[in-house]
Amino acid sequence: MTTLLFLPSASRDYRWISLDASGVTGEGDGMPAGDDATVAIVPAEAVTLHWAELPSRSPAQAAAAARILAAEVSAAPLTELHVTVGDEASVDRPIGVVDAAAMRDWLATLAAAGIDPAAMIPAPMLLPRPDDGYVQAHLAGAQLVRGRSTGFAGDEVIMPFVTGGTEPELLDDLVLARSLLAAAARPPLDLRQGAFARRRKVALDWALIRRLALLAAGILLATLAIDLVRIAKYSFGADALEGRADALGRTGLARGETVTDVDRQLSERVAGVRGPGLGFTTTTAAVYAAVRAIPGVELTGLDFQSNGDLRLSVAATRESLPTDLKRQLEGAGFVVTAGTFQSAGGRVTGEMTVKRP
Repeated sequence: MTTLLFLPSASRDYRWISLDASGVTGEGDGMPAGDDATVAIVPAEAVTLHWAELPSRSPAQAAAAARILAAEVSAAPLTELHVTVGDEASVDRPIGVVDAAAMRDWLATLAAAGIDPAAMIPAPMLLPRPDDGYVQAHLAGAQLVRGRSTGFAGDEVIMPFVTGGTEPELLDDLVLARSLLAAAARPPLDLRQGAFARRRKVALDWALIRRLALLAAGILLATLAIDLVRIAKYSFGADALEGRADALGRTGLARGETVTDVDRQLSERVAGVRGPGLGFTTTTAAVYAAVRAIPGVELTGLDFQSNGDLRLSVAATRESLPTDLKRQLEGAGFVVTAGTFQSAGGRVTGEMTVKRP
């Protein structure tokens, strides 16, 4: 059900016509009960209509061009006018020029009555656009005339001058009802544009919100499940690696030894095999490398101590060679303590102790 509410003019008050798919279902005076299907019809004498070729790609460009045209043909300042652009699926587009103060008054009055019209259509735009000539109809106590590029209130005196003497064709009731329904469903020119555009009511779709919440919860649960599976996988892998390391470590312990801490027991066994400190093998290898690097020096004795120190008995052909050996060992990273060297029979002998740093 659609209600056309005709706004008052100087000669008539509010009138309304109700429509459905079958046609006009009722009409009356005054204001109807407001609902979202109410369309306000602006009196023909309150709106000036023009048609012009305007850009169709950008609504902003079309509105700017329409305002320029309205400024050229209107006597009132552009700041006091409300200019709108419509669309009739044609090259030339309708332009409506109405007083901005009148728009404010109409909307304020309707709002006070609880009516927020879905659209505001100039009365002549309710009639179908003829291919040629003019059409006319009597609606809500007003005579309306429409041509291809004109629309105005019918007047027996002025009409012949506008139509050039052509008699407008009177629309039959069926054609008129169809035209009214088409205009209400898709207004060819809606004055509710720009500053007077209807505010959209934001309605929360709770069913959609619930579905989105469930979807988000599902995504979070899936993400958590993936993380839990990954953590479990890493934990099982770490346990498996630790088990393999323990099994491999047991092979390095003495046969029959009770296993309590594989790492500590292996460290103890390695220390026992290599000896304390850096171990006998490592320390001795470094000493022999230093002796080979200094000709005229030989070892006459080795004593590996329980604390990891290595005592050397050294014989040299010259007085300076023991000092060279000491520096060579210190350069290899050891701490060397030299004893007193004595010279006898052309040889220098003495002892020194090699320690780990």
